[in-house]
Amino acid sequence: IKMELQKMMICCFFAASVGFSSESISNCDEVRKVFQLRQIGPVKSLPERPQEGSELQVCQSRNLTCCTKKMEERYQVAARRDVQNLLQTSSSSLKFLISRNVAAFQESFESLMKAAENQTNVVLQASYRNMAVEASGPVRELFTDIGLFLLGSELNIDDITRRFFDSLFPLVYNHLINPDLSHIAPGYAECVRAARRSLAPFGASPGILANQIGRSGVGGRVLLQALHLGIEVINTTDHLAFSRECRRALLRMQFCPHCQGLTQSKPCMGFCLNVMRGCLASMAEVDPHWREFVRSLEGLSKRMHGSQDLEQVLLGVHNLVHDAVAHAQNIGPRLSAQVHKVCGRPSRQPAQSVSGQQSGARESIPLKSPPRETGDNLATRRKEFLNSLRQYRTFYGGLADQLCVSELASTDSLACWNGADIVKSYTFQVVGNGIKAQADNLEVRVKEVDPVVNQIIDKLKHVNQLLQGKSIPKFGTLDQIETGSGDSEGRGDSEGRVYSGDCDDEDGCGGSGGGEVKTQILRVPKPDGSLWRHKAD
Repeated sequence: IKMELQKMMICCFFAASVGFSSESISNCDEVRKVFQLRQIGPVKSLPERPQEGSELQVCQSRNLTCCTKKMEERYQVAARRDVQNLLQTSSSSLKFLISRNVAAFQESFESLMKAAENQTNVVLQASYRNMAVEASGPVRELFTDIGLFLLGSELNIDDITRRFFDSLFPLVYNHLINPDLSHIAPGYAECVRAARRSLAPFGASPGILANQIGRSGVGGRVLLQALHLGIEVINTTDHLAFSRECRRALLRMQFCPHCQGLTQSKPCMGFCLNVMRGCLASMAEVDPHWREFVRSLEGLSKRMHGSQDLEQVLLGVHNLVHDAVAHAQNIGPRLSAQVHKVCGRPSRQPAQSVSGQQSGARESIPLKSPPRETGDNLATRRKEFLNSLRQYRTFYGGLADQLCVSELASTDSLACWNGADIVKSYTFQVVGNGIKAQADNLEVRVKEVDPVVNQIIDKLKHVNQLLQGKSIPKFGTLDQIETGSGDSEGRGDSEGRVYSGDCDDEDGCGGSGGGEVKTQILRVPKPDGSLWRHKAD
């Protein structure tokens, strides 16, 4: 009994100190002051004394009021603005986490491309010095195109590797197979270039290279695509338009007590939960798909190892290029005879001017690959990012509750606003999260999921399928790439055999004079509104 009396005394003192009794209002000075401090609108037309409030639409009361219809409209705008600001503040750390890592991954890809390009140039310079200068151009184009593919370009990996080896063959023919030909005419070089695909001078290397880059590149490409979508989800939910019912409920919760002079009051926890769960019901529907999004990113990251490890694959390209050139050199006499049949015999030209050009251009080839930090590789960066992202997996499911607990609702359990008066506690049913749960919500009527939220949910479903390897239209699945299983668009040869990136001569990949492995690489579609850069035609 003693404790109850103490609570009653404290409650009465608290109510009196903040003006919780609307009947005691003698003027509207405090209301005018808060209205001005909160920059809700001009105070000139605000009433100085309480008056009848028959014109009010939401903040109706039996007592006199310090509000006018115009004030009520401005309060509604302020209530909506305050909650939208809270939403953006709540998601800012998540948005920054994803944005920062998108930039970091893109920077890592760019650094990786430069390192792999330099390694390839170094190997060619060391082993095939005569052609290294001219080969640096095709090498640069190869890694530029791979980088564009990772960033979402519609370039096809088959086409990228085909162009590279087409450009490389005339150089190998000129400098290694027929070194006495100091230079061949452009027309003859073009004939040699065109003959490359039928002669298969590089054995299995072109197909293996395309296969490995396609496998590992799809993972990096989908990762960036997914992170861009994550930012789009946050931007969409941050700026979601509130329904009329929601706006009126926010006004009733946050500013209607001001009309009665109760400028320091806060809504009861149950009242706040009902209002916010009603307003954010559509947003709560994102929750299961966002959880799956985080899990799917983790699953993709776990699969990106070995032959799926982009860093490992790209930093091994120089070995494949070296082996390809060595294979062509080893079967040089046969290739030379085949080229003569197709293109005829080349005419000799003086070597002096060409060698002078080569010696001058050789200075532009880097002789060392830039040092790479061992603790800053892609796998480490992915792991650190996902460890941080995991903390936000329940973000959308608990957003309404978080806002009420940390920002909006009363937590002192002494007195609170229930939408009509100051009470000790909210006595109505508190509903759960999500659209279905709002059927019993007395504070906000909710009919269906916002169409904009439905669109973003559809995009999340799509990218989750991509991340899980369940849906890549027209080209099979990511899982098929990983396991090397063939399909109608796959990597098999005419006899149905399928080549993997670990294939060698003994596996029947045609490394000794056989045909090149024919590879069809997946092209992953982008979701609407994506920010990918594309290479100009």
